[in-house]
Amino acid sequence: MDVVILIGSASDLDVAGEALEILKQFGVTHVLEVTSAHRSPERTIELIRRFEDGGAEVFIAVAGKAAHLAGIVAAHTIRPVIGVPVESGGLGGLDALLSTVQMPKGIPVATMGTGKSGAANAALLAVQILALKSPDLRTRLAAHKAGMAAQVEADSKKARQSL
Repeated sequence: MDVVILIGSASDLDVAGEALEILKQFGVTHVLEVTSAHRSPERTIELIRRFEDGGAEVFIAVAGKAAHLAGIVAAHTIRPVIGVPVESGGLGGLDALLSTVQMPKGIPVATMGTGKSGAANAALLAVQILALKSPDLRTRLAAHKAGMAAQVEADSKKARQSL
């Protein structure tokens, strides 16, 4: 598999679903596991090692509240790690965002925005990383961006016609 998605709890699956859909659209092999930086730290480290040994290229960590999952993953791998903070608890995701983005020097985590948009962007960033070595993925990404631009033009035309 190319991309490993680790989610901090089963409740994060709804958010991670956005990333899964993007990876499927691009034909990128992936796997998802539930593991916790706090409740199952040994499992988390074992999964990182197993997936690295299996050829994983990029890790995506989706977690809410204290959201240390991405940092734990980044501390135990040299592969790119993309963090997706989940909006949960009384702070609306701010706690997860700060926990994911505020990494110490030497432990980089590419942090996306919170929630489903962040998960979709994490998958797209993972595809962009993989595309560095794949002409096919580069072509697909270019087509994807062209499709988004065409949709904006179509939406603009529709909006003008409704006036």
